[in-house]
Amino acid sequence: MISDRMSEILLLLQTEEWPTVAADTADVLAVDGIAVSAGNAPGGTEILWSSGRISRDFEDLQLTLGYGPGADCLAGGTAVRVPDLGRVREDRWPALVIEASALKVRAVFCFPLHIGAITLGVLTLVRSSPGHLARAQGDDVNVLAVALTKYVLGLGSPLLSAAENQELTAPVLHQAVLHQATGMVSVQLSVPLGEALLRLRAHAYSNSRTLTDTARDVVDRRLWLEPDPHPMNPTDDEDTDEDED
Repeated sequence: MISDRMSEILLLLQTEEWPTVAADTADVLAVDGIAVSAGNAPGGTEILWSSGRISRDFEDLQLTLGYGPGADCLAGGTAVRVPDLGRVREDRWPALVIEASALKVRAVFCFPLHIGAITLGVLTLVRSSPGHLARAQGDDVNVLAVALTKYVLGLGSPLLSAAENQELTAPVLHQAVLHQATGMVSVQLSVPLGEALLRLRAHAYSNSRTLTDTARDVVDRRLWLEPDPHPMNPTDDEDTDEDED
């Protein structure tokens, strides 16, 4: 059974744009931030909407690192509940746990937006204090995830919708910028796209910047990544193998 307040949110979703009710939804679920992301490769997920700085910063952190509860939720198609990031196994999301503490994120709950076996995106709730969701909140968020799945499907392709929906334009374009920057770095450094994306992520993390901002600097030609000063030489590897034989 869902709460009366969540019923009101679901009614609003039929007539209002999601960004206008996101803050109220976070309040109903007793969390500090809420975000909706759509699945997209190679960058992981694309942030469609978020309420509050805390949820956007956490989504940017996951995008920069390339892993986290949201990525696991998207890949597995099942909910990922982390009531206390401070008690997560060290080798699960090592850098994310450290950085999330600086963002004052202590609890994260990710729910898949899926149709059958196909996962379209992730609904993420973040909270600055540890603890599980209450049973009533869990019921509310499960129904909300179903409603948001239909809502995202109604938008069609987010990139096609951006021109028609002013609220979506800014967040959607950052994924296009990421793709463009990845291609530029790939050409500049003569490396595959996958390695180019890793180089972008490494540069962003080492300079305490988001992946989005780093990508924009590359596209605007304010940033050029340097080639690896110690590239692996395939010939050296082959010689080493021969010596070991």
